[in-house]
Amino acid sequence: MVFLIIMIPVSALFTGIGIYAMKRKEPMWFWSGSSVSKENITDVAAYNRANGIMWLCFSGIFWIAVILGFLKQESAGIYSVAGCLLGVLLLPVTYERIYKKYRKQ
Repeated sequence: MVFLIIMIPVSALFTGIGIYAMKRKEPMWFWSGSSVSKENITDVAAYNRANGIMWLCFSGIFWIAVILGFLKQESAGIYSVAGCLLGVLLLPVTYERIYKKYRKQ
């Protein structure tokens, strides 16, 4: 039960970040304390949509863990830890690809 009390808000948080990124008029940032200038991005809407999709995919890992938590908590814990580790590795790489695709040369 504690697992679900933690994972549902975490999943919702990452889903919220994804939706927020998609709806922003200004470019979405990735790193804490940084910002992305509108003048540096070729297509702000597409850039934000790509960022939003990235965060929604990441939140999907946690939503799957929530569903697994109702079925079998041990596998849900393993799945969420693996998802976190994978996210720590893949999110910055994915963001850099998005940024390079949409930044002005």
